[in-house]
Amino acid sequence: MTALSFEAALDHRVGEMLDACTKCGKCVEACPSVAPAGIADVPPQDVIAGVLDLVRTGDGPEASRTWANACTLHGDCIEACDYGVNPRFLLAMARVASVKRANGLPERRREGVAKYRGTSQDVGVLSRMQLEAHVLVRLGQGRAAVAKPEEPPDFVFYTGCNVLKTPHIALLALDIMDRIGVSYQTMGGPSHCCGVLQLRAGDVEMSGRMGATSIEKLSHSKTGQVLSWCPSCYVQFTETTLPTLETQQGARPFEMTPFLRFLRGRLGDLQPHMREPVALRVALHKHPGVKGVVEAATEILEAVPGVTLVDLKQPAVGLQSINLSVLPQYRRELELKELEAARDAGVDALVTVYHSDHRALCAHERDWPFQIVNLLEIVGRSMGLAQHDRFKELKLLQDADLIVAECGDLIAKHALDAAVARDVIAKAMLAEQIVPLAGGSGRQAART
Repeated sequence: MTALSFEAALDHRVGEMLDACTKCGKCVEACPSVAPAGIADVPPQDVIAGVLDLVRTGDGPEASRTWANACTLHGDCIEACDYGVNPRFLLAMARVASVKRANGLPERRREGVAKYRGTSQDVGVLSRMQLEAHVLVRLGQGRAAVAKPEEPPDFVFYTGCNVLKTPHIALLALDIMDRIGVSYQTMGGPSHCCGVLQLRAGDVEMSGRMGATSIEKLSHSKTGQVLSWCPSCYVQFTETTLPTLETQQGARPFEMTPFLRFLRGRLGDLQPHMREPVALRVALHKHPGVKGVVEAATEILEAVPGVTLVDLKQPAVGLQSINLSVLPQYRRELELKELEAARDAGVDALVTVYHSDHRALCAHERDWPFQIVNLLEIVGRSMGLAQHDRFKELKLLQDADLIVAECGDLIAKHALDAAVARDVIAKAMLAEQIVPLAGGSGRQAART
């Protein structure tokens, strides 16, 4: 019997879900994107029925196309379904089908290559502007990207790509694992791509190849476990690539666990090392798209001595900040209201979980009367661990030429093109500012 191709195996999975869907509309009713997308008045049953048409043909009603394109990967739709269907996955397949209907494979492949190269350049430049070569190796880059350990580690720690733009977060994760005695191999960056960029471009077979190649590299821990940082990679692997490979091959090579869920499971190992009080009133910036991560983050923060966790009672929407970009006005309103709520609550720090949240929010520290820090920084302070947030320091300068000058030594050491670095800073650092910074002079402007 001839083995199915990745695309054929994916089509088989999609077909099973289409058959299982009853078009009840509960997934649409549960979705927080429906109202801001302007389709709240359309019957939910009609919206989901149109999505099934989109998946099958690449064409469907306007409201259904709007819903598919407004998906923030929130995930409540999955819990709402009584029939084992993953509507979030079906919406991704609807977007793929629409792209495939509009463009031929050569154009889709070119688009996937362009997106991959763009991300690779952004990640490579921003990480090298901040880190020496030996630190990049610690993060699985350079020669470490092809190295094999003499003995399999307890876990593979998979960073994904974009956390390398804010490398202090990933470095703190490694420091914490070192402290609690966990052995690991770090993998990630563009050489270990999850394939999501190719999938979004509609190049399904290439997405499968990229993902399968990375999965093979990740499949060598003692426990058969991969600890993941990036939520986009987690969704891509656990909802698209791994189940499709299982359809092809009859088994999964490993299970994947979000890093914060892993830490919550190791709180007993973690707490004896959290000796230093961190006397801060903090609020958590929340995105519930990966089940259990917000709860894990909350429990970890509550375990840090000295921390007082304040509930800002703001909506928690989507997978991470970047996924809300499909609804820019809605995202802008949510972020501004949260900043205002944090100010009004008198918190000392607004705490992010994911790297895209941190990139989007960190420069607001200039204008508001509180710090903006990552959750691992709080944990690290209590454990006597620290990594400098160079990304925030640079972004606060708000001047691409000045940032290039500040990073001149590392730009030269890594033989980066300064003009290219300036372009990357402009688009992948300074342009990521959905809520504009205030025009006044720093924090005092937000106090008055």
